[in-house]
Order: sequence, then C-alpha cells, then structure tokens
Amino acid sequence: MAGITDAEDNMETATRTPSGAPRYTRRLSDKILLAFHHACDQGDYEIAEELLRILETMLTRRTVPPDANRRKSIESLVAAHERLWHLRHPEKKFS
Repeated sequence: MAGITDAEDNMETATRTPSGAPRYTRRLSDKILLAFHHACDQGDYEIAEELLRILETMLTRRTVPPDANRRKSIESLVAAHERLWHLRHPEKKFS
C-alpha cells in the first residue's frame, strides 16, 4: 500500500444508523494501518513502529467470533513491517 491519498485522508469515517448512533465504515485496524503509512510518508519511523506494535497486538489476540479477514490483515501487517524495514535500510537493495 502506498501512502494515504487526500480522498482517504478526508473520507467521512462514520455514518449514522436509524437510531442515531454512529456506524463506522472502517475497522480500527484499518485506520491504524493508514496512520502507519502516513507516518512513513512523513519519515516518522518511530511512530510508524509504535503503530505496528499496536496493530500486531490487535491482530494476534483471540477474538470471538474469529475475524474472517484475519489472514488478509496479517498479510497487511507483514507488508507494513517490510515497508518500514526498507525505509530504514535504503542501502540494502535486492534484485
């Protein structure tokens, strides 16, 4: 995933249910992943690393019922770790 686009950054994240309660259109883990990419785009790697720790904690704890998107979420977490590693080690080039 590249950085956050202006459309994503300005996207309304909550809508109202008929009862008036907010219904969020993105999972908290998705918002944290977006914040991670935003931190990377700004070169704030310490914050990016902390956000990954939080995301990892969220994804590795057991949920009931199990999250149907867990595998995709774990793959996104791995890709985020890889991005951060490559940003911190730009001299390491792989063919």
